[in-house]
Amino acid sequence: MQKNESQSGNNEVKPLNSVFVGCSLDGYIAYKSDGLEWLDKIPNPEKEDSGYYAFMDRIDALVMGRRTFEIVLGFGDWPYKKSVFVLSNSLKEVPDQLIGKVEIVNGDLNLILQNLHARGLYRLYIDGGQTVQAFLKEDLIDEMIITRIPVVLGDGLPLFGMLNNMLWFEHKSTEVYLGGQLVQSHYIRNRNY
Repeated sequence: MQKNESQSGNNEVKPLNSVFVGCSLDGYIAYKSDGLEWLDKIPNPEKEDSGYYAFMDRIDALVMGRRTFEIVLGFGDWPYKKSVFVLSNSLKEVPDQLIGKVEIVNGDLNLILQNLHARGLYRLYIDGGQTVQAFLKEDLIDEMIITRIPVVLGDGLPLFGMLNNMLWFEHKSTEVYLGGQLVQSHYIRNRNY
């Protein structure tokens, strides 16, 4: 197993499940129809990435839901260089061009994580509204990087849902992008409460 940043000097592994997401001021991540076009409404002539590429450099793999996977398939070229694991009970296979890049997984989230860790994948990008909510419900999110887009959608797919227990996070930092239009806050799970 190759040592990565999530291992300490004594070879103890510290997994990290991360969320990196844009959302509206009223907490939605997409239209009810899964539409995301509102995310591109703010002019970005310099193609500023708002920290996305630095975030992607420090993860080992992605875990996303089926709906998010289907949205990404609609983008055309496959955008990920890292392995992608799609949570789905209905999908049985991936498109031929993604064999070896995408794998379908299902079942208990803790067991899925154990299997990924056994494969040397410790730093995971958790993506997709229902997937993020499922991980939060099981208290399996360690950090959230949330970028607020200055729009009130009024309805859509919410970032957050019902939880079994209250979850405390500690604010780590806030960055401002695109001339103050995007406000990105970084939170770390605080399990001391």
